[in-house]
Amino acid sequence: MNAFVIDAFDFCRISGSREGVTPVAEMTRLTKDCADNSGEIAWKIVGGTSKLGYPQLTLSVNGTVQLVCQRCLTPYAYAIDSTTTLMLGKDDEHADEIEEIINDETIDVIVGSRSMDASALIEDEALLALPQVPKHDVCPDTAQLDALKTEKKSPFAALKDLKPE
Repeated sequence: MNAFVIDAFDFCRISGSREGVTPVAEMTRLTKDCADNSGEIAWKIVGGTSKLGYPQLTLSVNGTVQLVCQRCLTPYAYAIDSTTTLMLGKDDEHADEIEEIINDETIDVIVGSRSMDASALIEDEALLALPQVPKHDVCPDTAQLDALKTEKKSPFAALKDLKPE
């Protein structure tokens, strides 16, 4: 993915906004978790200031990627639709302070920079939106699964036939 660098603090101060569409094929870390590199991710990043006066970015990603179902091992389309709020600290200590002050699990606090790679944030958000265990709600062809679930004979059943009478 082509890097696009922003001064995160200035972007928030001026309430900057950028949006675009990036092919999944350009997101090398994301493609490692996908069945193929088809699809696109639409994204939007908006800068602003929180109610408490901290710089914050709102990041939205949505699109469809192909994942491999861990139940039937076939590819399926997974819709990504995620929005997150990132508050910016000047350094690790400042980020930890903000985290304690806001005490809100729905907001992530990160260290901002004057040369932040927003494309990496976009790909991170897409990766975080993926399920830990990708699987269909209902697998389309369960014949292979059903064959595995057939009643198995106990390995000790053969011993019963060896017992002297």
